[in-house]
Amino acid sequence: MPNRTITEARLLEMVFPDHTNHLGTLFGGQALAWMDKAAFIAASRYARRTVVTARSEQVDFQLPVRQGQLVETVARVVEVGNTSMQVEVELVAEDLLSGERETCTRGRFVMIALDSRGRPTAVPALPSG
Repeated sequence: MPNRTITEARLLEMVFPDHTNHLGTLFGGQALAWMDKAAFIAASRYARRTVVTARSEQVDFQLPVRQGQLVETVARVVEVGNTSMQVEVELVAEDLLSGERETCTRGRFVMIALDSRGRPTAVPALPSG
């Protein structure tokens, strides 16, 4: 099987009471932590290097995620610089009984690849096509 570049990561989490605020909806900080984790995994798989988060950009909380829902976090490497990767991340909430799914949160994270000395290092270009 040919070696192909992996540019995506998907994580699944259940929203339990300890993830929620007093309204029974997902804490924004918890959502950001799940998004950052997915961005880290997508960037690490793409670069095959140690990566760190440089910044998060334009995170939009569009709909609340309720306790008891399943959350799928989808992260995709969409742009690559010399040492950086832009990762788009979305949180999709799913009602397990009805199957209804809604995108609730979107954001973009910038991840930096590091060499063994902790310095920024080159990452491969995105494959074309």
